[in-house]
Amino acid sequence: MSAGLAALLDDVAALARMAAASVDDVATGASQASLKAAGVIVDDTAVTPRYVEGFRPERELPVIRRIAVGSLRNKLLFILPAALALSELLPWLLTPLLMVGGAYLCYEGAEKVWEAVGPHHNRPEAPAGAEGPEREDELVAGAIRTDFILSAEIMVISLDEVTDEPLLSRALILVVVAIAITAVVYGAVALIVKMDDVGVRIARTGNGGAASLGRGLVRAMPVVMSVLSTVGIAAMLWVGGHILLVGLDDLGVSAPYDAVHHLEEDVHDVLGAMGGVGAWLTNTAASAALGLLVGAVAVAALHWREAKRRH
Repeated sequence: MSAGLAALLDDVAALARMAAASVDDVATGASQASLKAAGVIVDDTAVTPRYVEGFRPERELPVIRRIAVGSLRNKLLFILPAALALSELLPWLLTPLLMVGGAYLCYEGAEKVWEAVGPHHNRPEAPAGAEGPEREDELVAGAIRTDFILSAEIMVISLDEVTDEPLLSRALILVVVAIAITAVVYGAVALIVKMDDVGVRIARTGNGGAASLGRGLVRAMPVVMSVLSTVGIAAMLWVGGHILLVGLDDLGVSAPYDAVHHLEEDVHDVLGAMGGVGAWLTNTAASAALGLLVGAVAVAALHWREAKRRH
């Protein structure tokens, strides 16, 4: 009897050690995958605040919460099952689908550029919060659509980092990545958009240096939001163009990628100690240029079709 109990306890201990090792593997895999996708995470954080511009302060956090819930739903209910299924059954289809998403990001970014410089760029826009719940729903839906592409990029990059893991481990790692990244991105976005309110409170309740800091935050936040809006548009073009550049290379059309890669190497050699930064900026600029070109073609085609339909 005691021998049987001892054997059972040994089995339980072995299972506990296996479970602990699995948890460690999941944590390590999630950490590595998240680091690999860090560039897209930054882009996601930069893109989102522009969707909250113009809302009344009391609606900012609820809108961010709605977008965050939509983002998590995108990752867990749609992207994760699809990515795992495709990686098992049709791995060759991941790249073309990701490129379709990249082209959509290019279109979104180019459309925003056109709105800024086109014939209607001086037309005043009513604050989003003043246009009623329908306008809010429209902006939230647009944010969630854009997030879908960025989330897909994050999840596919993360999946690529853990392809050697068993299916269950891959799934658990991607769940951890999805929850952690959503919390980080939208927590940062909430902090950014509410920083002016924090500044107002500090200015009202603080004294001396604290009050000055609060007033400085209030004055700085419109500039920060404007910069983030511009960075967000540039990020859509950069990420979309980079997806297309890498996707073309994966599909065997290597000339554009090779040209950019050789240009990176030349810049790296010329700049010496700053070569790494210069090479990254070169790749970013080339990706953004490709994104703007593809997006401009898409915008022109859609505007032409709309004008033709009206006539």
